Amino acid sequence: MAGVVYLSFASWDGLSSPHFIGLANWRQFLTSGTLWQSTSVTAILLVGNVVVQAPLSILLGVWSAGYQRNRAVLSAVFFLPLLFSTAATSIMWRQLLDPNFGLPSKLGWLFGGNVNLFGSQWGAVSALVLVISWQYIPFHTLIYQGAARAIPDSLYQAAAIDGAGRVRQFFHITLPHLRNAMITSSTFMVVGGLTAFDIVLLLTDGGPGTDTAILPFSMYQTGFQAYNFGYGSVIASFLLLLAAAVSLVLVKASGYDKMTSTMEGL
Repeated sequence: MAGVVYLSFASWDGLSSPHFIGLANWRQFLTSGTLWQSTSVTAILLVGNVVVQAPLSILLGVWSAGYQRNRAVLSAVFFLPLLFSTAATSIMWRQLLDPNFGLPSKLGWLFGGNVNLFGSQWGAVSALVLVISWQYIPFHTLIYQGAARAIPDSLYQAAAIDGAGRVRQFFHITLPHLRNAMITSSTFMVVGGLTAFDIVLLLTDGGPGTDTAILPFSMYQTGFQAYNFGYGSVIASFLLLLAAAVSLVLVKASGYDKMTSTMEGL
C-alpha cells in the first residue's frame, strides 16, 4: 500500500526507474472525466448489488435455518454457485446471455425485448448485478443462516402463544436479531462491490465503450494495458480511500462499533 501511494506521485512505465512528479497524476485524475465516470458506474453497480442481494439473502438465510422438508438438499443446491470460480461463472453467463444464441435470443419477452443486454449501459449493468448476485447471495445467506439459528426458539414460542403469526414474528423477532449479521453482510457487499474486477473484465470488458468501466477496471486498463503505473496507482489509492471511508461511515452510522456480544458471559 505504501508503495502504491508513492507511485501515485511518480511517473513509471514498469521498466525504468520511477520518476517523482509531485501532484501531476492527482491533478490529472481529479480534473479528468475518469473520476466521475468510473465512480458513478461503481456506485450504480454497488447500489444494485445491495438492493438485490440483501433482501434475497435474508429471506433465504432465514428459510434455510428452519426445519422444512428437503431443506438440507435445497440449501446445498442454492449454495452451489459459491463453489464456482469467478472466471467459470463469468464465461458461463456470457454464453447464456449471448444475443445470438443465448437465452435473450430465445426468450426475448423475459428481457423486455432487449436481446442484446451488453449493447447498452443499463443492460450491461443489469447483467453484472445478475451474475454477481447469483454467485455471492449464497455467501451472505450463510451469514444470515448462522445468525437466524442463534435466535432462541423460546421467543417464537412466546410470540405464538400471544397470537403472533409468521410474518409478525419475522418483523418483530427475526429481523431485530439479525442486525449484527446485516451490518457484517452489508460491509462485505460494499467492499466487494467497490473492488469487483474479474467479473467486469470477463463479462463486459468495461463495455459497451466505457459504460461499465468501474474504478478497479480503469486501474487495470491504465496500469497493465497502458503501462502508466503512476496514474493507475492514483486510481488504486483513491479506491482504497473510498472503500475505507464508506466502510467507516457504515460502521459508525449503524453503531456497530458500540455493540457488545449477545453471547452469555462476553
